[in-house]
Amino acid sequence: MFDNLQSRLSSVVKNLRGHARLSEDNISDAMREVRMALLEADVALPVVKTFVAQVKERALGHEVMGSLTPGQAVIGVVHDELKKLMGEHNDALNLAAVPPAIVLMAGLQGAGKTTTTGKLAKKLKDESKKKVLVVSADVYRPAAIEQLKLLAGQVGAEWFPSDPGQLPIDIARAALDHAKRHFFDVLIVDTAGRLAIDEAMMAEIKQLHAALNPVETLFVVDAMQGQDAVNTAKAFGEALPLTGIILTKLDGDSRGGAALSVRHVTGKPIKFVGVGEKVGGLEPFHPERMASRILGMGDVLSLIEQVQQNVDVEEAEKLAKKMKTGKGFDLEDFKSQIQQMKKMGGMAGLIDKLPGMGQMSQAMQGPDADKAMRRVEGIINAMTPQERRKPELLKASRKRRIAVGSGVSVQEVNRLLKQFEDMQKMMKQFSGKNMFKLMKGMKGMLPGM
Repeated sequence: MFDNLQSRLSSVVKNLRGHARLSEDNISDAMREVRMALLEADVALPVVKTFVAQVKERALGHEVMGSLTPGQAVIGVVHDELKKLMGEHNDALNLAAVPPAIVLMAGLQGAGKTTTTGKLAKKLKDESKKKVLVVSADVYRPAAIEQLKLLAGQVGAEWFPSDPGQLPIDIARAALDHAKRHFFDVLIVDTAGRLAIDEAMMAEIKQLHAALNPVETLFVVDAMQGQDAVNTAKAFGEALPLTGIILTKLDGDSRGGAALSVRHVTGKPIKFVGVGEKVGGLEPFHPERMASRILGMGDVLSLIEQVQQNVDVEEAEKLAKKMKTGKGFDLEDFKSQIQQMKKMGGMAGLIDKLPGMGQMSQAMQGPDADKAMRRVEGIINAMTPQERRKPELLKASRKRRIAVGSGVSVQEVNRLLKQFEDMQKMMKQFSGKNMFKLMKGMKGMLPGM
């Protein structure tokens, strides 16, 4: 996401180098590039016009002071305006209500409402320590009810049963009654979606909203829909008193236009973004951090939060000591690191948040990278504990046994061992040195890189 926008903005900076002052001519040229980049990213035309006009107004006559270059000055202005465009700051859920606080999920079919309901339940349960009840009022798609039941089991939330023979309004009222009698903190209601906006759909969700009077009405929208995402968000915003938006599939092959447009067009804050299919893949939306990622500055704060939530501190400290000395790093550690990375959305999700590492992230996205990590884990699992600690024991006969046990070829086992040896050498070479250089040097040494 945003890769084209990043490269176009980088070219703007490059073209402005050498100018001692930002003049109307070079600002106009730069804004032409910014305008084209935003349109290619599928940002809504009215948003592009407003954004470019504001950036141009602020940038004109902006003096270059100290070591600041014209390119950096423009990027600073663009960063500020991007942040304003997306909402300035994170708008958290407002659950200040007499329990149960009701959260109503709305959106088109296929946007990821049911998955997002499960992710949100997990977030509220784990991070806010809430007692959460989830219910599906999607009587038109029986699979949605079963899917939510499975998700509730995975995340540790309670599921309220419903079936296609019931009316959505009856399901919602029964769930609310159950939540009150059993002292739940939060009730999340997953509603039916359609393939397009229609009157029956809008009438049903309005009826549910009137009966439940939710404290949060969240519109779930697929970021990969681009301009269509903004149009549907606007239609829902006119029909319902939305309190916020959740953008899903933000890690997919999207151009990012929805993230830049939807707040401006609807006037509603983006509260969360969905990344990946895993139940932990729901992040608070921080406009200033997203602006930094768009401009290739990374998102170190989100990375730190992600690490704090998912990393085993004791294991991380052990690994840090081994990396510092360049000694003792074995295949068990290698496997442990793969498991930690999987918890945090894979290597691509981590690298994407580091400054200047966007292109490396792009190379590690998609199912092939995840598949490669699983295969590596399978190969290591087929080894004995002694073999993981002492890879030098792995001669031809042992390699054949491991290949059969993990369902791969001997060549793949050899490839893994070569990657591991290269990583060991790299760690010794960079022990105690710059971590960014180390990670760049690891390109090609980890599965998916």
